Amino acid sequence: MTDKQFTILEEKVLHKGFFSMTSITLKHTLYKGGWSQPITREVFQRGNCVAVLLYDPLRDEVVIIEQFRAGAMQMPEQAWLLEIVAGAIEPGETAEEVAYRESVEEAGCEIQQLIKINDFFTSPGGTSELLTLFYGKVDTSGIGGIHGLDHEDEDIFVTTMKFDDVYKLLLDGKILSAIPIIAIQWLFINRDKLRQTS
Repeated sequence: MTDKQFTILEEKVLHKGFFSMTSITLKHTLYKGGWSQPITREVFQRGNCVAVLLYDPLRDEVVIIEQFRAGAMQMPEQAWLLEIVAGAIEPGETAEEVAYRESVEEAGCEIQQLIKINDFFTSPGGTSELLTLFYGKVDTSGIGGIHGLDHEDEDIFVTTMKFDDVYKLLLDGKILSAIPIIAIQWLFINRDKLRQTS
Protein backbone atom coordinates (compact mmCIF):
# COMPACT_ATOMS: atom_id res chain seq x y z
CA MET A 1 0.00 0.00 0.00
CA THR A 2 1.68 3.18 -1.17
CA ASP A 3 -0.95 5.67 -0.01
CA LYS A 4 -2.16 4.89 3.52
CA GLN A 5 -5.19 6.98 4.49
CA PHE A 6 -8.07 6.93 6.92
CA THR A 7 -11.18 9.06 7.27
CA ILE A 8 -13.13 9.58 10.50
CA LEU A 9 -16.84 9.53 9.75
CA GLU A 10 -18.14 10.05 13.30
CA GLU A 11 -16.66 10.48 16.76
CA LYS A 12 -18.58 10.70 20.02
CA VAL A 13 -17.72 10.65 23.72
CA LEU A 14 -19.17 7.63 25.49
CA HIS A 15 -17.81 8.42 28.94
CA LYS A 16 -15.79 11.21 30.54
CA GLY A 17 -14.46 10.63 34.05
CA PHE A 18 -11.01 9.87 35.45
CA PHE A 19 -10.38 8.65 31.89
CA SER A 20 -12.45 9.01 28.71
CA MET A 21 -13.93 6.57 26.22
CA THR A 22 -14.82 7.55 22.68
CA SER A 23 -16.57 5.73 19.86
CA ILE A 24 -15.01 6.33 16.45
CA THR A 25 -16.50 5.27 13.12
CA LEU A 26 -13.97 5.35 10.31
CA LYS A 27 -12.81 3.80 7.09
CA HIS A 28 -9.27 3.21 5.86
CA THR A 29 -7.43 2.16 2.72
CA LEU A 30 -6.80 -1.57 2.19
CA TYR A 31 -3.64 -3.41 1.15
CA LYS A 32 -5.59 -5.02 -1.71
CA GLY A 33 -6.74 -1.59 -2.87
CA GLY A 34 -9.83 0.49 -2.27
CA TRP A 35 -11.38 1.36 1.07
CA SER A 36 -12.72 -0.64 4.01
CA GLN A 37 -16.35 -0.63 4.99
CA PRO A 38 -17.11 1.79 7.85
CA ILE A 39 -15.90 0.26 11.11
CA THR A 40 -16.61 1.39 14.66
CA ARG A 41 -14.08 1.12 17.47
CA GLU A 42 -14.19 2.21 21.10
CA VAL A 43 -10.95 3.93 22.12
CA PHE A 44 -9.79 4.43 25.70
CA GLN A 45 -8.40 7.98 25.81
CA ARG A 46 -5.64 7.64 28.40
CA GLY A 47 -3.56 10.61 27.32
CA ASN A 48 0.17 10.39 26.67
CA CYS A 49 2.43 9.26 29.49
CA VAL A 50 6.00 8.96 30.66
CA ALA A 51 7.84 6.16 32.46
CA VAL A 52 11.30 6.35 34.00
CA LEU A 53 13.68 3.49 34.72
CA LEU A 54 15.55 4.80 37.77
CA TYR A 55 18.92 3.08 38.02
CA ASP A 56 22.09 3.64 40.02
CA PRO A 57 24.99 2.32 37.89
CA LEU A 58 27.49 2.60 40.75
CA ARG A 59 25.41 0.48 43.14
CA ASP A 60 23.89 -1.57 40.29
CA GLU A 61 20.45 -0.97 41.82
CA VAL A 62 17.04 -0.40 40.24
CA VAL A 63 14.24 1.58 41.89
CA ILE A 64 11.10 -0.58 41.91
CA ILE A 65 7.68 0.63 42.98
CA GLU A 66 4.66 -1.43 43.95
CA GLN A 67 1.08 -0.19 43.90
CA PHE A 68 -2.51 -1.37 43.52
CA ARG A 69 -3.80 -1.43 39.94
CA ALA A 70 -7.52 -1.72 39.22
CA GLY A 71 -6.84 -3.19 35.78
CA ALA A 72 -5.05 -6.17 37.35
CA MET A 73 -7.91 -7.20 39.66
CA GLN A 74 -8.74 -10.14 37.39
CA MET A 75 -5.72 -11.76 39.10
CA PRO A 76 -6.45 -10.76 42.74
CA GLU A 77 -3.13 -12.03 44.07
CA GLN A 78 -1.35 -9.83 41.51
CA ALA A 79 -3.42 -6.63 41.87
CA TRP A 80 -0.37 -4.96 43.45
CA LEU A 81 2.08 -4.73 40.55
CA LEU A 82 5.84 -4.28 40.50
CA GLU A 83 6.49 -1.31 38.25
CA ILE A 84 8.71 1.69 37.52
CA VAL A 85 7.88 5.35 38.02
CA ALA A 86 5.32 6.66 35.52
CA GLY A 87 2.78 9.43 35.07
CA ALA A 88 0.59 11.35 32.65
CA ILE A 89 1.72 14.36 30.66
CA GLU A 90 -0.41 17.30 31.77
CA PRO A 91 -1.24 20.22 29.43
CA GLY A 92 1.80 22.45 28.99
CA GLU A 93 4.30 19.86 30.25
CA THR A 94 7.10 18.21 28.33
CA ALA A 95 7.86 14.52 28.70
CA GLU A 96 11.17 15.42 30.36
CA GLU A 97 9.43 17.62 32.94
CA VAL A 98 7.06 14.77 33.79
CA ALA A 99 10.01 12.39 34.24
CA TYR A 100 11.66 14.69 36.79
CA ARG A 101 8.36 15.46 38.58
CA GLU A 102 7.12 11.88 38.84
CA SER A 103 10.48 10.59 40.04
CA VAL A 104 10.28 12.90 43.04
CA GLU A 105 6.56 12.38 43.71
CA GLU A 106 6.48 8.61 43.37
CA ALA A 107 9.94 7.57 44.54
CA GLY A 108 11.68 10.51 46.23
CA CYS A 109 14.44 10.38 43.59
CA GLU A 110 16.34 13.29 42.10
CA ILE A 111 17.46 12.42 38.57
CA GLN A 112 21.12 13.19 37.84
CA GLN A 113 21.01 12.35 34.14
CA LEU A 114 18.02 11.68 31.88
CA ILE A 115 18.24 9.71 28.63
CA LYS A 116 15.31 8.96 26.34
CA ILE A 117 14.97 5.27 25.48
CA ASN A 118 11.99 5.25 23.10
CA ASP A 119 8.38 6.19 22.38
CA PHE A 120 5.83 3.40 21.97
CA PHE A 121 2.10 2.74 22.00
CA THR A 122 1.16 0.65 25.02
CA SER A 123 -1.91 -1.10 23.57
CA PRO A 124 -2.95 0.53 20.26
CA GLY A 125 -5.78 -1.91 19.61
CA GLY A 126 -7.83 -0.15 22.27
CA THR A 127 -6.09 2.88 23.77
CA SER A 128 -4.56 6.05 22.34
CA GLU A 129 -1.76 6.16 24.94
CA LEU A 130 1.71 6.95 23.58
CA LEU A 131 4.39 6.41 26.21
CA THR A 132 7.85 7.98 26.38
CA LEU A 133 10.32 5.77 28.25
CA PHE A 134 13.41 7.27 29.89
CA TYR A 135 16.45 6.05 31.79
CA GLY A 136 17.14 8.20 34.84
CA LYS A 137 20.50 7.95 36.57
CA VAL A 138 20.05 8.27 40.33
CA ASP A 139 21.83 7.72 43.64
CA THR A 140 19.81 5.01 45.39
CA SER A 141 21.37 5.49 48.83
CA GLY A 142 18.55 6.32 51.24
CA ILE A 143 15.81 5.62 48.68
CA GLY A 144 12.74 3.68 49.85
CA GLY A 145 9.56 3.92 51.87
CA ILE A 146 6.02 4.95 51.04
CA HIS A 147 5.45 7.73 48.52
CA GLY A 148 2.76 9.28 46.32
CA LEU A 149 0.35 12.18 46.44
CA ASP A 150 -2.53 12.04 48.91
CA HIS A 151 -4.86 14.06 46.68
CA GLU A 152 -4.35 11.46 43.92
CA ASP A 153 -4.92 8.59 46.39
CA GLU A 154 -1.49 7.20 45.64
CA ASP A 155 -0.10 4.55 47.97
CA ILE A 156 3.26 3.58 46.49
CA PHE A 157 5.81 1.31 48.14
CA VAL A 158 9.34 2.10 46.96
CA THR A 159 12.34 -0.18 47.23
CA THR A 160 15.74 -0.61 45.58
CA MET A 161 16.94 -3.95 44.26
CA LYS A 162 20.14 -5.23 42.74
CA PHE A 163 19.79 -5.60 38.98
CA ASP A 164 20.32 -9.38 39.11
CA ASP A 165 17.42 -9.72 41.57
CA VAL A 166 15.15 -7.55 39.41
CA TYR A 167 16.06 -9.52 36.29
CA LYS A 168 15.32 -12.79 38.10
CA LEU A 169 11.87 -11.46 39.01
CA LEU A 170 11.30 -10.75 35.32
CA LEU A 171 12.48 -14.22 34.25
CA ASP A 172 10.33 -15.84 36.96
CA GLY A 173 7.20 -14.08 35.68
CA LYS A 174 6.82 -11.89 38.76
CA ILE A 175 6.77 -8.62 36.80
CA LEU A 176 3.52 -8.54 34.83
CA SER A 177 3.32 -4.94 33.62
CA ALA A 178 4.65 -4.39 30.09
CA ILE A 179 6.42 -1.07 30.71
CA PRO A 180 8.87 -2.32 33.36
CA ILE A 181 9.46 -5.49 31.33
CA ILE A 182 10.53 -3.37 28.35
CA ALA A 183 12.65 -1.09 30.56
CA ILE A 184 14.42 -3.95 32.35
CA GLN A 185 15.20 -5.69 29.05
CA TRP A 186 16.67 -2.39 27.78
CA LEU A 187 18.80 -2.21 30.94
CA PHE A 188 19.94 -5.82 30.43
CA ILE A 189 21.28 -4.79 27.01
CA ASN A 190 22.81 -1.45 28.09
CA ARG A 191 23.83 -2.09 31.70
CA ASP A 192 27.55 -2.72 31.12
CA LYS A 193 27.90 0.46 29.06
CA LEU A 194 26.07 2.53 31.71
CA ARG A 195 28.31 1.14 34.46
CA GLN A 196 31.52 1.72 32.47
CA THR A 197 30.69 5.37 31.75
CA SER A 198 29.66 6.27 35.33
